[in-house]
Amino acid sequence: MAEQQEPVIWMRPEQASVGRRAERSRAEITAAAVELADREGLEAVSMRRVAAVLGTGAASLYRYVATRDELLDLMTDSTASEYHLAAPSGDWQADLLALARQARQIMRRHPWLSAVVMSRPTLGPHGIDLLEHVLDVLADHPADPAGKLEAFALLSGLTALFVQNETAATDTSVTRRSAYLRHIAAAGSHPRITALLAASPPDGNPRDRFDVVVVRALTGVLG
Repeated sequence: MAEQQEPVIWMRPEQASVGRRAERSRAEITAAAVELADREGLEAVSMRRVAAVLGTGAASLYRYVATRDELLDLMTDSTASEYHLAAPSGDWQADLLALARQARQIMRRHPWLSAVVMSRPTLGPHGIDLLEHVLDVLADHPADPAGKLEAFALLSGLTALFVQNETAATDTSVTRRSAYLRHIAAAGSHPRITALLAASPPDGNPRDRFDVVVVRALTGVLG
């Protein structure tokens, strides 16, 4: 017999039908967890720490959220409420690129978010609103439903990858690796690497190619 899985948190009532009246809301708990992660990093987020921020005990928090993973899901979905979902313009590329730019800014505001998007994608109420908007933008596009869903996944996944690379660019180890690559190019023993770096502008920054890469990737998926 297959093991029965627990429904996602949004399919369960926020407050039990019996017992004491809830003192907190999921939104309040989520906001505290997001603020903690923004300030101290995702590793700082635990049921105990979030409970302390809220001035309650960790045991009481489990009345609202069963696991830390559920808390991460709530946090991730809450950031999707930060999108401004404008009415479709009729230009699907421009509309999806605008969403990708928003996603980039949201992930920059929440430095922990890009890693969670890559490792633990989730779809809650705000994410559903975002998906509905993407499907609305693509309503007249001839791509099949699977392609449109792939475009939606690509939008967040590719943006998360860009933001992670942006974050890594501030790491001193990246600077050392870049210096080594330039050293190899100067030696001339790897001519294709030498030619590649020679063709790059001296102050070239891969982040500047965000729009181009996003549009190319979406066009490739949607056809």
